[in-house]
Amino acid sequence: MKGDGDDKEKREYLEEMAKKIRTDIVEMLCEAGSGHAGGSLSMSDIFSYLYFSGILKIDPKKPDLKDRDRVVLSKGHACPVLYAALAEKGYFDKSHLKTLRKYGSILQGHPDMKKTPGVDMTTGSLGQGLSCAVGMALGVKLDGLGSKVFTIVGDGECNEGQIWEAAMAAAHYSLGNLIAIIDRNGLQIDGYTKDIMNTEPLADKWKSFNWEVLEIDGHSFDEIDSAISDAVAVKDKPVCIIANTTKGKGVSFMEGQCDWHGKAPTEEEKEKALAEIFKQS
Repeated sequence: MKGDGDDKEKREYLEEMAKKIRTDIVEMLCEAGSGHAGGSLSMSDIFSYLYFSGILKIDPKKPDLKDRDRVVLSKGHACPVLYAALAEKGYFDKSHLKTLRKYGSILQGHPDMKKTPGVDMTTGSLGQGLSCAVGMALGVKLDGLGSKVFTIVGDGECNEGQIWEAAMAAAHYSLGNLIAIIDRNGLQIDGYTKDIMNTEPLADKWKSFNWEVLEIDGHSFDEIDSAISDAVAVKDKPVCIIANTTKGKGVSFMEGQCDWHGKAPTEEEKEKALAEIFKQS
């Protein structure tokens, strides 16, 4: 999306959707009084692209379509970004966002495929989502459906041994229909990922597992577009997109702050955050 005309219009549309997603995240977390702000905001641009660029073969009116593309949020605690994207896409009424984490709500603190339209896999235990995505990708490949499976993995989540078992299996089965996007925001619940368990050189590790690896600015729609377009064209191996992001992106007092990993804004903080999001061009 580096040209004029339609590309410029598409970028502006995706930027506007990202603002709406960030707004939804801040509002629903404030209403809930709990949840994960930082890692949801860091993925807002990625989710805006996935759900509103036309890259996904999905239909909100037919969420269980057999040959649909799948999205697995392996870092399930960041479900507010998924819920916001699904609501904006029309999978369910936006009024449900105000019920986040409430008893009886379809929107719980981690994604539940039995409760929420558009959620392809129940996740929460870190490391398991990628394994589920590998199984899905293998299944649709064996069925000849031609579907793509996208999975979003946290950089802190890459501490989990199961991630690497799944990575090995994906390459073994030549899952060219599997695309993993790593939210490399550099922070996890206890601090900097490099201090908790350093996974660098991250790109080289994924390459050594025989994945195609791309590294991008996870907040640049031009780079997101280019990487995902390249990824879907790969047919013979899985693709890992390392998206360098900022935790809490879009809200200055949350950006790069470990405290906002699992914290909800107060009413006053919400208003300050929304004012920042709305004024961004």
